[in-house]
Amino acid sequence: MKAISSHKPKVLVVLGTTSAGKTSLAVKLAAELGGEIISADSRQVYKGMDIGTGKDLREYKVKGKKIKYHLIDIASPKQEFNLAKYQKLAFKTIKDVLDRKKLPIIVGGSGLYLQAIVDNFQLSSSKPDLKKRAELEKLSLEELLKRLQKLKPEFAARLNNSDSHNQRRLIRYLEIIEINAPEKTISTQPTYDFLLLGLNLPDDILKEKIITRLNDRLEEGLVDEVKNLHKEGVSWERLLSFGLEYKFVSQYLKDELDYEVMVEKLSTALYRFAKRQKTWFRRWEKQGRKINWIEDLKSAKEVINKWL
Repeated sequence: MKAISSHKPKVLVVLGTTSAGKTSLAVKLAAELGGEIISADSRQVYKGMDIGTGKDLREYKVKGKKIKYHLIDIASPKQEFNLAKYQKLAFKTIKDVLDRKKLPIIVGGSGLYLQAIVDNFQLSSSKPDLKKRAELEKLSLEELLKRLQKLKPEFAARLNNSDSHNQRRLIRYLEIIEINAPEKTISTQPTYDFLLLGLNLPDDILKEKIITRLNDRLEEGLVDEVKNLHKEGVSWERLLSFGLEYKFVSQYLKDELDYEVMVEKLSTALYRFAKRQKTWFRRWEKQGRKINWIEDLKSAKEVINKWL
């Protein structure tokens, strides 16, 4: 399958909820299309957070051939990594992949990261104003959200529950918006011809896959991974801020939860997170973004053939 030249360079996007099988599908497509994977996952950027974030690096191989991937393991979990940094690196990587005559395939479930690329949000990677940050840190979650809604209602409306309940992220968004002119955060015309493929599993199958995947991760050593991160100097507070696997396993390691309770609470939280991801993608469609919902490799290739 070879690309026909068009006005804008082509970029493929594979999106979906946690446990939907995005990586596996994207790797198969990369092998057939001469593509390279660009991760759009807000936690896979961190080194040492492999099992909990589901990096599944063993999957980046087809018939013994390695598939090149980008934007995984690029930051220390002790350091702050934000949307603006990600966007800058992602655009640089897309250009690099295209310059080498390869097809960029963006893969992820972090809605805001995907939207920042596809809708070309105009962000700034400016350094935080520590005085401003100290002022914002005194505000409650509700006050931060109200302030964001007042300054940038469209941007605030795009936030999913995970973002709108994360004080650290709300503070950073406010910093970006307040330090820079408000118009710098609106989106402009996309630079590329994006094709969005979405994996959408029925809720009952998704729930089953989430439980199976969680059990696999626990067997792979998820608890030890969190323990090691803490030993290496990542604070409990920082681990809790990463949410989901890192939050609940940290609570278990701090003797705040029994093992069985931790597993139960985590599987429930993962399912709720997947539902929020679905809500995000539906809202993105309502905003006018076309997502081609597919079931497998065959249906993905049918859509891609019409696009190339």
